[in-house]
Parts: sequence; structure tokens; C-alpha cells
Amino acid sequence: MSDPKVTDGATAPVTGASLLDRVESLLAMGPASTAAVAAQVLGLSGGDPAAAAQVVWTLLGSDARFAVSREGFWSLARGPAPVLREEEWVVVDVETTGGSPAQGHRVTEVAAVRVSRGEVKESFSTLVNPQRPIPRMITDLTGITNEMVRSAPTFREVAPRLQEMLRGRVFVAHNASFDWRFVSSELELCRWTPLSGRQLCTVRLARKLLPQLPSRSLDALALYFNLEIVARHRAGDDALATAKLLLHFIEMLEEQGIEGWEAVEALLAKRAARRKRSVMPRSMDQA
Repeated sequence: MSDPKVTDGATAPVTGASLLDRVESLLAMGPASTAAVAAQVLGLSGGDPAAAAQVVWTLLGSDARFAVSREGFWSLARGPAPVLREEEWVVVDVETTGGSPAQGHRVTEVAAVRVSRGEVKESFSTLVNPQRPIPRMITDLTGITNEMVRSAPTFREVAPRLQEMLRGRVFVAHNASFDWRFVSSELELCRWTPLSGRQLCTVRLARKLLPQLPSRSLDALALYFNLEIVARHRAGDDALATAKLLLHFIEMLEEQGIEGWEAVEALLAKRAARRKRSVMPRSMDQA
């Protein structure tokens, strides 16, 4: 919660109107849980979650600008949910100094590609100064060197442009949890609000739509759909390839009668059928 204004030594209370404006700004980036609204808007974290939830419901429950799902996720009220082709998506890819922000690794390159109404609309890509050395094995993989990022902007400098691309759109990435964690970590280091809202992983979607493929790596899927990736393991080209992959998946979902976001979530939530274990030796079972 931001510092309250101080006048003549007295603390001025934060008005309900300003809190609602902040909720509106938060939800413009996508749905957020009751706990996230409580923590990020009201500063209520680490205490009684039931009490925090009651405060959120008291503040938002009767306001027609906001809607809440059965799972307790708040969003800006809108008309009927759009079909997938009419959704607003942003495909994100990051290159990093290592595998986890929890180990101090940072972003070296970030790209975002906006997809709207079945088309790639715009893209944004930049090298990022990670403010730490890039290990040699990472340079061998990505081609990004310490010299290349030395004069690049820091994440704090590119965050406003990235947030503009993300606002109100579904976050999409290939192995989305990886990119989501790194972007959220970088935003928190900048003292920005971490990511919240809808997230779609094209790896998970590939497992449901193309179960016959032995691999759902970006390389394997690009080969399957005949997609060109000019520079593999560079954020801009990987994000563009993933955006084209998303469009193929939307077509496949529509062919299966899956036309809305809730239907996609239901598909991803289905557990794969477990194969029965054969009583025969493996070599005989495959004969």
C-alpha cells in the first residue's frame, strides 16, 4: 500500500475511491485472487486471510465494475466471454543467466508479441543488462555475451513498455511458469506489482492437442507445423514462433468445439488416462 499523505503531522486516510481506482488498475492487467487484491491494494498480507477476504468483499462486492468467479478471482466486469479468436494474448519469451530467479539469475533478453483476433499485431524485443555476469554455458546456448548487454537497458527501464504490452491480455509462453517466474521476479525487484491474471502454457496445450508427438519442445513443434525460427534461443524469434504456434492451437481447439477460455481451462485440467500395466514382459507386450 502506498504511503498515505501527511499534512501538518496528521495522516490523511486513503479514500475508498482511490482504493477502487487502484483495484481497477490492478484488474486491468487481468484477474486477481482475493488474496492478491488484499495484499497488493490494501496491504493486507500475513494476517488473518478470512478477515482480509471480508474487507475485499465489503469494498468490491456491491460495485458493478467488478466481477468475481466461483474460485474467488476478481476481474473487471464485462459482457459475454469472447471466443478464443477474439481474445487478447501476449506471447512472452525471456533469455536469462540461469534456471531460477531464486538463485539470483536475471533476464538478459525479453520479447513480447501481441496476438489479437487471430493475427500477430505487434512485437517488442530488447536485450537487458542483467547486472551480473552471463555464464559461458549460457552464452554458448543463446549467443548473448556480456559485451552485448553491457550497454543494454536494465529491466527497470524496459518494464513500462512490457507492462503496457501485458495489460489486460492473457500471458502465453512455451513452458510458461519459467517466463512468468522471471518476469514477476524482475518486476518485484523494480518494486512493481508482480504478475497476476490468466496464463497459458503452450507446452501443456501441446500435450493435450498433440499427444502422439514424442516431444513438445519448441523445436519439435516448429518442425511439426513447418514454422521457421531464425535465431533459436533468442527471445524475439522464440516468442514469434510461439505466437504462430498459438494460432495453430486456436484453430485446433475450435475444430474440437472449444471456443472459450473456460473450456480451455477445463481441457488443461483433465488428467490423462493412465495406461494399464500389462502382466506380460515388456518385450512381449510390444511385439
